[in-house]
Amino acid sequence: MSPLWPPGLRFLLIGLPLAWLAVFFALPFAMALAISFGAPSDGAPPFSLDAPGLAAWRLLVEDPIYADALLSSLGMAGMATAIAAVIGYPMAYAIARAPARWRGLLLVLVMLPFWTSFLVRIYAWTALLRPTGLINGALQALGLIEAPLQLMDNAFAVQLGLVYVYLPFMVLPLYASLEKLDPSLEEAAADLGARPAAIFATVTLPATLPGLAAGALLMFIPASAEFIVPEMLGGPDANLLGRAIWNEFFANRDWPAAAALAIAIVVLLAGPILLFQRLEARR
Repeated sequence: MSPLWPPGLRFLLIGLPLAWLAVFFALPFAMALAISFGAPSDGAPPFSLDAPGLAAWRLLVEDPIYADALLSSLGMAGMATAIAAVIGYPMAYAIARAPARWRGLLLVLVMLPFWTSFLVRIYAWTALLRPTGLINGALQALGLIEAPLQLMDNAFAVQLGLVYVYLPFMVLPLYASLEKLDPSLEEAAADLGARPAAIFATVTLPATLPGLAAGALLMFIPASAEFIVPEMLGGPDANLLGRAIWNEFFANRDWPAAAALAIAIVVLLAGPILLFQRLEARR
């Protein structure tokens, strides 16, 4: 370490992030892990650790509703991530190749939705998608449909909401990778006779895979445990992980089952993160 950094300052710079992680991640994780070995109780709080056991964990394995919620959540998140990659890659490429004076404005437009409340944005989609909403009203006014389309309370609405909400998490890492890519590499491939599809497959995509992987992780992880989107757009049949955890905590008041479910998804999602870090270290 450079002598320009006093030992006290080095300790402060390292200690503050570690203290933040300890207080806001490690401690809550340890508390949830402890609760998962408890038993439901009618008291306050609604669990007991007097006789720790594995009842909540056995429930996750034996009750198919949790497996269905997990598989549905992973499938929804995976599909939304793939759609966002297809949409976000051209957006990021266009921003990276835009004139320098326009890139800042374009990036602001990508991040602009974050300046509005998450709940307000999802509620706006309900006004667009419901049977009496703006989309159905416009289609009926144009004579394109006779009866309103069922655009809400289904998997389509959930996918749409997930892609809309988390698309910036895909675009920004892709932009960072594409902005560093030297355009002369693509020009050289074109001079050698490569077609645009071949240039993308052999030059652009391999060079930007770290950005694509980072964007996929940044989107897939929160989308897999999303609660507000399926709650407001998915209808009562949207059996996803975030809703299952909410129901166990607040409707069933089975905190051990909810804690076990939350711990399970954290451990499950830690795998792709560790794999990504390992691949980056090899690179």
